[in-house]
Amino acid sequence: MNRRVSAITPSITLGITAKAKELAAAGRTIFSFAAGEPDFDTPEHIKAAAVEALGKGLTKYTPTAGALELRKAIAAKLENENGIKTPPAQVVVSCGAKHSLFNLVLALCDEGDEVILPAPYWLSYPEMMRVAGADSVVVQCSQENDFKMTPDEFAAAITPRTRAVIINSPSNPIGGVYSEEELRAIAEVALKHRIYVISDEIYEKMTYDGCRHFSIASISDEMAALTITVNGFSKAYSMTGWRLGYLTGAREIVDAVDALQSHSTSGPTTFAQFAAIAALTGTQAPLQEMVAAFDERRNYMYERLTSIAGVTCVRPQGAFYMLPDIGEAGMDSVTFSEKLITDTGVAVVPGAAFGNDRTVRLSYACSMQNIENGLDRLESFIKAL
Repeated sequence: MNRRVSAITPSITLGITAKAKELAAAGRTIFSFAAGEPDFDTPEHIKAAAVEALGKGLTKYTPTAGALELRKAIAAKLENENGIKTPPAQVVVSCGAKHSLFNLVLALCDEGDEVILPAPYWLSYPEMMRVAGADSVVVQCSQENDFKMTPDEFAAAITPRTRAVIINSPSNPIGGVYSEEELRAIAEVALKHRIYVISDEIYEKMTYDGCRHFSIASISDEMAALTITVNGFSKAYSMTGWRLGYLTGAREIVDAVDALQSHSTSGPTTFAQFAAIAALTGTQAPLQEMVAAFDERRNYMYERLTSIAGVTCVRPQGAFYMLPDIGEAGMDSVTFSEKLITDTGVAVVPGAAFGNDRTVRLSYACSMQNIENGLDRLESFIKAL
């Protein structure tokens, strides 16, 4: 086997999901907080656009970078909503934001390059670095600062081999959102040291408490040249299975990603791309209703978790995850998660997968009934330890 592929750690999230399915098949009642996808259906007008595209025979190849119509819609969205001016030629559509990130890391990073990862981080980032031959430099962020990396921590992690830093805002697994002021301070460091910023903005539409998403590439033309913005349709439009993501950045980087994609997947599914146009240009009401439901669940889950003795948690301002600290339980996160699902049927994701072994991740992209019953069992489990 290829040594880089052999070094990849299998997804702990998928492992927990498989365990939950195994127990459910055996007749156990499972309350799962492991899901990384909205529990809402794709909005009807988006599905209708896909059906219409099929009826029109839009089933052939598009350009590798995606249908021009979709890239124009994305470019317009980026300018109008994010303040990022980019031509359609500098947009590449891929098979999900994860695919966009994977392509980007392979195109941007070489053997021995370093990429700075604020921890807790999304679990796939380090594995992407391994495949590219790059090294992850993990910055352990503090709960007192809502697990957000400070400019000083960023600067301290930079070496002559530093190629990029990944900023995920709103974030998975924390739900943290960097403010405009915080991102401007991060940008100053990146500009001073000429470090690329990979800005993962897949959860941008999911913010709460009046918090607003800010795109770091909008700060200046100079910052835009150093930023690769990654986004997609999976979370905001509940289109996880449609597999559509995109990125934009400097022309030489975009061209490299386009070339790489031309030899792997080629362009994404054609009729799905026309559904994505409807997602961007059609009604946003289903999105707003979904976020309102998530907000209600978030408030309930946060109050319940923080009422449990020995459990602390950052109040998320975005996405649909919480990362409570369960260190007082006296177990590492994998042992805690395995015992929890075996004893109570409650599935959570160990924080070890995200670079923090004192925590577990809970998703509130599930029904309120699941949340209420699952948290009852979680609370009883912790009290009994």
